[in-house]
Amino acid sequence: MACDEPAAPSGIFTRQNSASTNSLDFEPDADYRFVESLEERYKCAYCHLVLRNPHQTGCGHRFCQQCILALRELNAVPTCPVDKETIKMHEVFKDNCCKREVLNLHVFCKNFPDCNSKIILGRYQEHLQQCLFESMQCTNDGCRDQILRKDLKEHLSQHCKFREEMCQYCNAYVVLINIKNHEKNDCPDYPVPCLQNCSQVILKKEMEKHQAVCPEAEVDCPYKQYGCHVKVKRGKLAEHENSALREHMLQILDKNSRLEEQISDLYKSLECKEIKIQQLADAIKKCEKEFRQYTQLFGNNSSLMVSTQALASHLDKSARLESQVKQLIQMSNQQQSKLDLRPLFDTIENVKQKIALMETYEQRLVVLEDQSSKHDLQINIHKAQLNKNEERFKLLEGTCYNGKLIWKITDYKMKKKEAVEGRVLSIASQPFYTSRCGYRLCARAYLNGDGSGKGTHISLYFVVMRGEFDSLLLWPFKQKVTLMLLDQSGKKNHIVEVFRADPNSSSFKRPDGEMNIASGCPRFVPHSVLENTKNTYIRDDTLFLKVVVDLTDLEEL
Repeated sequence: MACDEPAAPSGIFTRQNSASTNSLDFEPDADYRFVESLEERYKCAYCHLVLRNPHQTGCGHRFCQQCILALRELNAVPTCPVDKETIKMHEVFKDNCCKREVLNLHVFCKNFPDCNSKIILGRYQEHLQQCLFESMQCTNDGCRDQILRKDLKEHLSQHCKFREEMCQYCNAYVVLINIKNHEKNDCPDYPVPCLQNCSQVILKKEMEKHQAVCPEAEVDCPYKQYGCHVKVKRGKLAEHENSALREHMLQILDKNSRLEEQISDLYKSLECKEIKIQQLADAIKKCEKEFRQYTQLFGNNSSLMVSTQALASHLDKSARLESQVKQLIQMSNQQQSKLDLRPLFDTIENVKQKIALMETYEQRLVVLEDQSSKHDLQINIHKAQLNKNEERFKLLEGTCYNGKLIWKITDYKMKKKEAVEGRVLSIASQPFYTSRCGYRLCARAYLNGDGSGKGTHISLYFVVMRGEFDSLLLWPFKQKVTLMLLDQSGKKNHIVEVFRADPNSSSFKRPDGEMNIASGCPRFVPHSVLENTKNTYIRDDTLFLKVVVDLTDLEEL
C-alpha cells in the first residue's frame, strides 16, 4: 500500500500517533460539497480548508502538511496562528487518526444533482473514474468531443465522426469522415462509370478488363496493315468494315501486287547469283587440274636427288650419336667404380622412415588439438560456474536474516543521470530475510522518481520475492514495514515512512513469479531535500537506505 504524501525535511514529523497510514487521498484544490457541515476540527488552522495530510503541533492544533511547511518557510521561528504559541518542529507529528476521519467524510459528487452519489472523501477520485455523469473525451483517435460517460457508448457507435464504419462495397473498416474519399480513391469494389461513356457502371478493379471489350472504346481498323488508318469505336467496327469493303479490297490487291513485284525481283537476283556461283566452280576445277600437272612434273625431276641427300645426312647423324653413346657408357662405368651408392640408398630409406613417423605424429597432434579444445571448453564452463558461485557467496555473506536491510547506494549522481536519461530507471538491493527460513525480501529505488514522484522525488518500494521456504510460511505477508533515509551526520535526523502490508493487495500474496509487484512510497523524499547541501543525507556521492520489518507476532520456523 503506497504512501503518496511527500516526505518531510530532516528532523520533523518523525513521530506518529498510529502504526499504519491510509493509502486513500484527494485533490487539495477541488471544491468539495460535504454532506454535513465540515467541523472545525477537520479544517486547517492556517488555510481553513479541509485538512490534507494533517499534522498536529505541540499546542494541539492541526495543519495541512504543506501549510506547516509554509509557516516554517515564512518565519525562522514559526508561531501557531490560533494561540500564537511557538511551533516546535520536533513536536510536530503526522495525525493519521485525523487523516482517516477526514478521508471518511461524505461528500457529494461534483456532478450533483445529475449524480446523487455520496462518497467518502478518500474514494472521491475513484468514484469520478466510474461516474456516469463525468465528462470525458471521446476515445476515438482525432475526436475531441467531450461526452458524459453514460453517453459514451452511444456516441462511439452512432454519433462520432471518427468512428469506423464498414465500406458498403468492399467491407473494409474505414473512419467515417474518410469513407467518401476511400470509396472514390481506394475501394476496389466501388462502381464507377466507364471512361469511354458507354453508360455501363463497372467495379473499379474490373475497369481494365472492361476496356478490352467496351463498345465505346476507339480501336484501330483490322486492315491497318494494308493501309487503312481509321480509328473507330469498337461497337461500330463491323459497320466500318462493311462500308469500306471496296477500299479494303483495293488496299489488299495493291499490297499483293507490290509483294508479287518484290518476289519477281528476288527470283531475278537469285538467278544472277547462281550463274556467278557456277562460273566460280568452273574456275576452281581448272586451277585444281593445273596444280596436279605441276605436281607430277616436279616429282619426276627432283625426288631422286632429294632422297639421296636426306639418306646421307641421316647416316652422318647416326654415326655421331653412336660415338656419343659409347663415350657416355665409358664415363658411367668409370663413375660407378669410383662411387659406392649403397650408403646413399640407405640414407634415402632412413629419410623415408622419418617422414612416415612424422606423418603419424601429425595425426596424433590433430587428435591432441581436438582434445585440447574440448578441455578448454570444459575449463571455461568451470570458470563461469566458479564466478557464479563466488558472486553467490558474496551475496550470502552480505545477506541479513533479522528483517533489517542497510542498503548502500554509491555513485548517486551517475545513477540518477542514467535514470533521468531513461537508461536504468530503477535499481534493486540485495535480498534480505526475516529469518534463516523466513520471507525473502528486497528494496527497489527509482532515483528519478516513479508515478506521482517522477522527476521530483526518489521513489522507494518494498518487494516480496519468491523464497525457498514459501510453502511453510503464512500468507499473505502482514507485517509492518519501515522505510528510512539515514542521516550521515550522526544526529539521527532520519526520514521515515511506515506502513503495514495490506493483506488484500497482490503485492503481499505468495509470489507466483520471481517477485511480486513493488509497494511503497512514490514520493519518499524530494530531490530538493535530499540534494540540499545543508542536509547530510549524501556524503561522498553515497547515500544509505534502511528497511526494517516488524517481526512481532511472526513465528520463526
